[in-house]
Amino acid sequence: MGIFLLLGSNQGDRLATLLEAGRLINERIGQMVRSSSIYTTQAWGQTEQADFLNQVIEIESGLRAEEVLNQALEIEKHLGRQRIEKWGPRVIDIDILYVGYEVIKTDNLVVPHPQIPFRRFTLAPLTEIAPAFIHPTLGKNQTQLLSECVDTLEVTKLSDATANT
Repeated sequence: MGIFLLLGSNQGDRLATLLEAGRLINERIGQMVRSSSIYTTQAWGQTEQADFLNQVIEIESGLRAEEVLNQALEIEKHLGRQRIEKWGPRVIDIDILYVGYEVIKTDNLVVPHPQIPFRRFTLAPLTEIAPAFIHPTLGKNQTQLLSECVDTLEVTKLSDATANT
């Protein structure tokens, strides 16, 4: 089952952290089948902080969604993530965007990620690798969601930007 994850980093060696997170995800959660370009994005929510590097990856995994979440949290911890403030700076952030077409609502996990339609930094890389993927509750593909997104924060492919890692 295709699982889409958003990786983000705005502290330390951002590029190296994203690459290491991808390696650990491949090792502990599931096989990476597609990955977007890496994007430089302005911080969302709490905007007075360094820009992020973001990337969306698709993996194939036999793990249940809760197990994927637990492994993602362990990888974040392993890479030095400390949860101090909501939307604050972070070494690594791994968000579960979609678990196939499943709709999950538990105390620990909501899938699809409820903020997808509102975040250009998520939709730009997601649209790059899965433009036709249909959001299971909104019934729109990623291209439609991106075209309707009102988020105006800058999102630029890394090849077109300076990484400043």
